[in-house]
Amino acid sequence: MGPTQAQQHLARSHAHEEDIPGTVNLQAQEGDDTALGQALFPVPADDPNDPLQWPNWKKTTILVLLSFYSFLGNSALLGPSVYIQIYSKEFGISPTTASNLISYPNLIYGFGSLLLVPAYLKFGRRPVMLVSMTMYVFGLLGASRAHSYGGLMAARLVHALGSGVCEALPVQLVNDIFFLHERGKRIGYYTIALCWGATGPLYAGYMLAGGYSWRLYFYVELAFAAALLVLSFIFVEETMYKRDTGQTSSNSSDKDVGEKMTAVERLESVPVVPPRKTFREQLKVWSGIDHSVSFFLTAGRSFTYFMVPSVLWVITSFGIYIGLGGLAFNYTFPIKIVAPPYNWSPENSGLIALGNIIGYGLAIPFTPTSDYLAARLTRKNNGIREAEMRLGVMLPAMVVGPIGLIVYGMVAQRNLHWIGYFAGVTMVDWASYFYFTFALAYSVDSYNANTSEMLIAMNLGKQAISFGMGFKLLDWILESGYANVIAGAFTVVLVLNNFALLLFMWKGKSIRRFFSQTWLARMHKKTIRAVETA
Repeated sequence: MGPTQAQQHLARSHAHEEDIPGTVNLQAQEGDDTALGQALFPVPADDPNDPLQWPNWKKTTILVLLSFYSFLGNSALLGPSVYIQIYSKEFGISPTTASNLISYPNLIYGFGSLLLVPAYLKFGRRPVMLVSMTMYVFGLLGASRAHSYGGLMAARLVHALGSGVCEALPVQLVNDIFFLHERGKRIGYYTIALCWGATGPLYAGYMLAGGYSWRLYFYVELAFAAALLVLSFIFVEETMYKRDTGQTSSNSSDKDVGEKMTAVERLESVPVVPPRKTFREQLKVWSGIDHSVSFFLTAGRSFTYFMVPSVLWVITSFGIYIGLGGLAFNYTFPIKIVAPPYNWSPENSGLIALGNIIGYGLAIPFTPTSDYLAARLTRKNNGIREAEMRLGVMLPAMVVGPIGLIVYGMVAQRNLHWIGYFAGVTMVDWASYFYFTFALAYSVDSYNANTSEMLIAMNLGKQAISFGMGFKLLDWILESGYANVIAGAFTVVLVLNNFALLLFMWKGKSIRRFFSQTWLARMHKKTIRAVETA
């Protein structure tokens, strides 16, 4: 028999954030639980129902399920792009009109966070997650059975809106259930799952090449989505938890007071630890409404984060890597590879996704590096953690990404060996992982106030940038040349974005200090909710 509830060890810590957001005192005191030589932060409550106190197997299960949701949502969104010509013939529409079946769901996928993120703040993560997954399932079902352009478009919009929450919810749940020293690695796993979802067209293309209908792709997605919905209902407990962020989990830090207390007073001062929820209680879908959250104010206030430099950097990083790298590769490779001197069959034009798989696969070993580097620098800094301490691991990626664009652009311009296309994509995607993951983790570390609103701003911004850069992108490339656009203009833009890393490593704390004294910081301090995990 395992330990009883009374015997269960609850993690304790006296860590606390300093006056400047993103600067955290992780010096361990007597009785603190530590990891990587530092006290735990955020400070967990003396309650086994606090998500920070949950066992590792439960946290990992939640992360795996939400990461898989991100993979499915992204692959369902992009996979049908190989069916544009088929939709054009079947529904009697132009290829341009058929392409709207990809572009409009893509917009809904990104901008749906304006609706779903405020919803999970007000009504809880679990009900919104389950509702979004249900929408995703029924949208896929409708898409698989659609017999008209309008019907398919409607179904695509429904499943895109539902799965759009997986752009923000996994990051929020990582923030809810994992400590500061664990976040970089966990956000990294989610990022890889999300980015591998972009390989959806590869699977869709080979289903088509095997002689199957375009509907099979939606059937397969539907089967996985239904299984995910059931597993999430069973394992993903509500992670929204109101914690007194101004108190440590142990009130014994004041030694002078403690020495004056009598034995009876000490006994009476011991907090009463509530019992862990039963499995049936954990399955409860509805946990009530947080009346302190204003739905519309939350959505509106998110736009103020566009003025925060680190958030803007995340937005430009996502938008540029998706818009310049991803779209340019997906648009140009099928054109180049089926023409002389390569003469590949159209069925193999989706193989460029192998560069995506290899690039992010090679990035997997680096998922814990920012956590380890930050922990080492924290110990050297006498236990004071600065948000910028994780950024050093991004230095190689700062250079590798632009080199990858140059390689791809020059290979396309001069019709060099096809392996050059895969090398360029692999390098760009490997580098993008660091900017997708550690720039995001840095921004979350820097501004713990109202993290969900920051995620809304990030999703809106990157979607707008990537969509804008993809507008008539292929026409521009074909008109001006691969070398001039991809190896030239695109590379310059990427270099400027990547080298902002040096600015944040050098002046990041000064920037945080400056913004902590502005009207923007004062406004957010008034609306910080205890439900946030830091």
